[in-house]
Amino acid sequence: MRELCCGICGNEVDPGLRRCPYCESALELVLPGQLDLHKIVNLKQGMPTVEQALLRLDRELAQAKLERRRVLTLIHGYGSSGAGGFIRQEVRARLLYLQHRGSIREIVCGEDFSSRSGPGRNILRCFPVLRQHGDLNKGNPGITLVAV
Repeated sequence: MRELCCGICGNEVDPGLRRCPYCESALELVLPGQLDLHKIVNLKQGMPTVEQALLRLDRELAQAKLERRRVLTLIHGYGSSGAGGFIRQEVRARLLYLQHRGSIREIVCGEDFSSRSGPGRNILRCFPVLRQHGDLNKGNPGITLVAV
């Protein structure tokens, strides 16, 4: 029998189920390898202004939905002042707004991306591919993970 994966989170599932036991969504089955679940996006590349970084964020979120990606790691940096940069603050504010509107599913700040924290455990349960993420358990405030 061929293995099948949940079309939302990419986990292998029993085709007889109606809901994915990992992400709890209604099952949309796909073959393994049909999904590229995760993408890293560097929003601070090229030293953009806050407005340019937010435009790039919007484009990348739209592109992720078209490409059926499920998780983005957004690199926004922490800011050179040591108090948290404007790009970081504005990106996270935009993400909270989009989550409130229902446009994105989940946000995990880099400092909370840990297998020991609630938000980190939750996103890892839904997307086990993130267990190989280089920033897992590192407390990196310069990134944010987004489940789209």
